[in-house]
Amino acid sequence: MTTPDVRDLLLASQLEPSRAAELLRPYGFRDPGAADRELQALAADPSARARLSELLPELLAGLAASADPDGALSRLERFVRASGSAAAMLSHLTTDPRMIDVLARTFGASPFMAEILIRHPAWLYWLSEPDVLARSRTKDEMARDLAAALEPLRTDERRLDALRLAKRREILHVGVRDLLRLATVEDTVSALSLVAEALIEAACVVAEEGLRASLGLRPLRLRGRPRSARTGFTVLGLGKLGGGELNFSSDVDLVYLYASDRGRAPGGASLSDRGDYFQALARRITSALVDVTGEGYVYRVDLRLRPEGRSGSVAQSLRSFEEYYHARGATWERLALLKAWPVGGDRALGTRFLERVRPFVYDRPFDAAALEDVRRVKQQIDRKIAERAESHRHVKLGVGGIREIEFICQAMQVRFGGRHRSLRERSTLGALDALRRTRLLALPEHDALVGAYLFLRDVENKLQMVSDTQVHALPEAPEEMRACALRLGYRDRDARKAEEALLSDYRSHTEATHRIFQDVLAGDRLL
Repeated sequence: MTTPDVRDLLLASQLEPSRAAELLRPYGFRDPGAADRELQALAADPSARARLSELLPELLAGLAASADPDGALSRLERFVRASGSAAAMLSHLTTDPRMIDVLARTFGASPFMAEILIRHPAWLYWLSEPDVLARSRTKDEMARDLAAALEPLRTDERRLDALRLAKRREILHVGVRDLLRLATVEDTVSALSLVAEALIEAACVVAEEGLRASLGLRPLRLRGRPRSARTGFTVLGLGKLGGGELNFSSDVDLVYLYASDRGRAPGGASLSDRGDYFQALARRITSALVDVTGEGYVYRVDLRLRPEGRSGSVAQSLRSFEEYYHARGATWERLALLKAWPVGGDRALGTRFLERVRPFVYDRPFDAAALEDVRRVKQQIDRKIAERAESHRHVKLGVGGIREIEFICQAMQVRFGGRHRSLRERSTLGALDALRRTRLLALPEHDALVGAYLFLRDVENKLQMVSDTQVHALPEAPEEMRACALRLGYRDRDARKAEEALLSDYRSHTEATHRIFQDVLAGDRLL
């Protein structure tokens, strides 16, 4: 008996549907008939057919290894069609077969990233360049590319589009490296954070130049760098951005700070005082990031962590921050400030801010009342998640989820950070390591929490990269749960399905985390 040759799909005339199904079903296609039609569309002209016939075995093997072979093939057909020359693109895949794996895994795992490549097929050639996928891009590299892209543009509309295009390309790069396991989870969240920092810094430049133009002032520049670096205005990142641990569809938590209300607005701007100028600048930066253009948006921005939350001024002076935290700062704000970091504008001012708020964060007593504040916040979260029946599915806020690990770290940092300076870490993994080194966490506790954190952040990223949405709960639909497991690299082993293995690991990690959380937060280790 001869082994079926998948090339029969392309070389045989009018192949019977049953024969096509026989050839394609072993590759995991749920709808072999549709898959056959997609392949025929890819091979619509003779030169494309010859190229496709040459690479078909490797292509089908790559699709079979993806999380969704049917979806991956459908998106591949659209991508090749969008490239303008099917023969040229298929020839490129023949020349660089690494890109078969890139496309199969990306198109099978992330419709969101697939759409990026379909809109910009030439970016595959960039991904093919030597060393592009071999390492993460540095913030300086991204900043240079952004500056070069923005420099010739003269309208705000085109500059805003350029920011969005840059975000799309950088996210594609990070996502492909993540899916191909060329990056660790820690690499991925760090890279996503650096992308955000570079884009926020560029948004500061676009916003300030736009504001100054609207006031009839010349752009502020110094030695080729934006003068915004010295104008006494900074953008602080908090939350996962400040900690250098963003996920694929994070909001960015920002706070706008300026040095002083005293004096005139920078450059003699026709505003009543410096505060008015910086309020206007803050609003422009926010708009540069959140406004939806023909190229989408850059980030969703959350400004609620500023003093007084939604009712507070969008930008505030350093003195206002100090007075607020001294008089009314809450326990949750002490925890939030652990992750504060300057991500745009005047970095020296950002450093001064961190020095000024350090006593509020670390020197105040963390007493029984403060501990009860943390417990109360967690109880509110638990009730909210329970009402949605997601207590044991919500990766971020559920029982044993990411937030419990963060609460363990942050409560112990605030409680003991005054005495142990090494605990003053912004990242969760850095804090866990410091807690181990100071013996505030036992080695088994540290190892369990690190393993759980990396696992849960990986799951969170794989949920969110599907459609660039803030999904935090494991899917309920069996087919979606299976696709999630496959994106994470799980495979069927003997009688155990990939999705069953994922659920087993999820329960193991969250149960271990919750036990430690209960011991730390419910016991007397913080008193």
